[in-house]
Amino acid sequence: MDAIIKGVPLNWYIILSAVLFCIGVMGVLFRRNAIIIFMCIEIMLTAVNLLTVAFSVYHNDSGGQVFVFFTMAVAAAEVAVGLSILVVMYRNTRSTDIDVLNRLRG
Repeated sequence: MDAIIKGVPLNWYIILSAVLFCIGVMGVLFRRNAIIIFMCIEIMLTAVNLLTVAFSVYHNDSGGQVFVFFTMAVAAAEVAVGLSILVVMYRNTRSTDIDVLNRLRG
């Protein structure tokens, strides 16, 4: 695994992570569907995890990879809770539009 990752320059991982993170941010800012927003948050988290693993391998330190493992476990729990909340909201409003969900506050 080290030979494969170290064969690609670290700058490429930084650029790829930045592009993925920007795609996720744009999706969160401009989309109105709650499912798409959850997916974009996961894309941003994946970009950060990719960069953490790349730096971890680059510096020969496995601490970053262990951190990514725990981050992915927390992300899986977040998705489970978020989707369950979204299912309940969909049952009440018949929509996953964020604007419709904002009206439930008042």
